[in-house]
Amino acid sequence: MTDIEFLEREIKSWKHSPERNMQIKGQLYYNGKQDILYRKRTVIGENGGLEPADNLPDNRIVDNQYYRLVNQKADYLLGQPFVLRGGGEKYIRLLKRVFNRDFMKTLLNAEKAALNGGISWLYPCPDSENGISFRMFPAYEILPFWRDSAHTVLDAAARVYKVCRYNGGRPESVEKVEVFASNGINRYILDKNGRLVPDRSGVKGSSRFCHMLTTGADGEAYGYNRREIPLVAVKYNDGEIPLIKRVKALQDGINIMLSDFQNNMQEDPRNTILVLKNYDGTSLGEFRKNLSAFGAVKVRCDGESQGGVETLEIKVNPENYKAILEHLKHALIENGMGYDPENLRRFGGAFSNPGQMFIRSVYTDMDMDANEMEAELQVSFERIFGFLKDFFFNTKEGDFFGEETEVIFNRDMLLNESEVIDDCIKSLKILSGETVAAQHPWVDDVKREMQLKSKEDQTAAQERQ
Repeated sequence: MTDIEFLEREIKSWKHSPERNMQIKGQLYYNGKQDILYRKRTVIGENGGLEPADNLPDNRIVDNQYYRLVNQKADYLLGQPFVLRGGGEKYIRLLKRVFNRDFMKTLLNAEKAALNGGISWLYPCPDSENGISFRMFPAYEILPFWRDSAHTVLDAAARVYKVCRYNGGRPESVEKVEVFASNGINRYILDKNGRLVPDRSGVKGSSRFCHMLTTGADGEAYGYNRREIPLVAVKYNDGEIPLIKRVKALQDGINIMLSDFQNNMQEDPRNTILVLKNYDGTSLGEFRKNLSAFGAVKVRCDGESQGGVETLEIKVNPENYKAILEHLKHALIENGMGYDPENLRRFGGAFSNPGQMFIRSVYTDMDMDANEMEAELQVSFERIFGFLKDFFFNTKEGDFFGEETEVIFNRDMLLNESEVIDDCIKSLKILSGETVAAQHPWVDDVKREMQLKSKEDQTAAQERQ
């Protein structure tokens, strides 16, 4: 078997695998395209089987609690800018140039994609200004080939994605494949038979490209390859298990309860079960039509035989639906390890001042899950720093291979600021001002704040003299 034949078989198997289907399902549920939208209301037919019923209310309501849960978890960890600690002044300045607002947005989207698919990917690539930027690939686009069972070292990877092109004025979908290997990036087109055909639509008709580009002293662009594959895995957890796998059944239950409740509430005498007595008509179909059109029926009374229309109905108790919905939503939050802001309003009071210990208890599950997410992100940043050090070296910015830098994430938790500030003031007796300033809720840049404080103290001392 050749390498191409091996890739063709692996791609075919992966495209229809349960793991990839779940990754796609996670993204669909996040976008609101959930299974309830494709449900068809059915009734028991003549043979005892279920048959579609087009004449009954068939509501399909999506209460997207899953979207809220994903955003909660991603924003909690990455909603605030992270801080770089350690490293030389020039190295930190170059890193901050790369870790701009665009990168922060890309990283946040990568974390959301990792929650939906268990894993997502960041691709460092050159930008139009001879710098470096990052693109995000969702899990269902990347087929990884890991060197070890722990999924720490990547041997190669194939990106499978679709593009739209025009053929004779007609749009058509084309499936492309990019194979990331140590010798570069090879590009193919996946035909209808599942065969990989070299894609020579690039520069100078080549189907192979280098990992990175740099500009030489003569102003020309030169490509180079790294021994490490230029893809950085952003994992939700160590097992790469999507969040949707834990909460899908609960999200479906919420949608079904709301849809069924509205269906039952809409079943009025014009479309519910009717009992006819001495009906003055020809057929039940005609009776239903007249009832829907005119809102009235004709009945016959012959002596002792009295005519009339009665309904058979099941009384809908809204409290039952409310109790089930509350239970399902609570279970979804618990299984998804999120937090319920209602707890702050219910127990802490909507306009009161809940204590910091109570606030932390509300975020307990969120913190536990965020710890694992942060551990995986720290590994991702180690890979990112490796790419950036290579890039800075090849672009003659400097040799920073000996620099060690730590990423500090600022979790976006609600705070009782008065309690936190009071604790900071009390800690000044035993801790340095810089350590205390790092914990103060009003301080974003510790070094800048310490410089301003030092300058203010010097000015005050001069005025006293």
